[in-house]
Amino acid sequence: MVYYKDLKADSINAVLKRYGLEINCLNFDREIPHSFWGAPEAGRLKNTLFVRGDTPIHSILHESSHYVCMPKDQRENDEVDAQGTAAEENATCYLQILLADYIQGYCRQQAFNDMDLWGYSFRLGSAFNWFTDDAEEVKYWLKQHDIINAQREITWNLRI
Repeated sequence: MVYYKDLKADSINAVLKRYGLEINCLNFDREIPHSFWGAPEAGRLKNTLFVRGDTPIHSILHESSHYVCMPKDQRENDEVDAQGTAAEENATCYLQILLADYIQGYCRQQAFNDMDLWGYSFRLGSAFNWFTDDAEEVKYWLKQHDIINAQREITWNLRI
């Protein structure tokens, strides 16, 4: 598992700033506010992500992807639960894998490994198998919301 403390914060911050997200890194002895799962998982309040050094990168990317994939009015909500549909949750997982390649020292293969270690469950048994063989509906959803383009590249747009 790769953690926030293991990578350069500048690389992570640069990617998230493209979506208007900010990171607030807390000391290890602090609870992480607005975390759905509790520490060390990332928390989010509007456009601020709360992390610690022991927050897994996949968790940061997942919460960031929720922010991107949720409707605009939901992004302004301070609820801990993203309250999305199953399609939105799947889109979040797919986008976090795409974003992994933009983080210096991280990549989609590491994201697959970390997601499997954390316990994400997919019909085909692994994040890699799902991403490569079972995500057609997810890609369609992301394209419909202009989050990826026809070439499956990130557009850096937020869902409207």
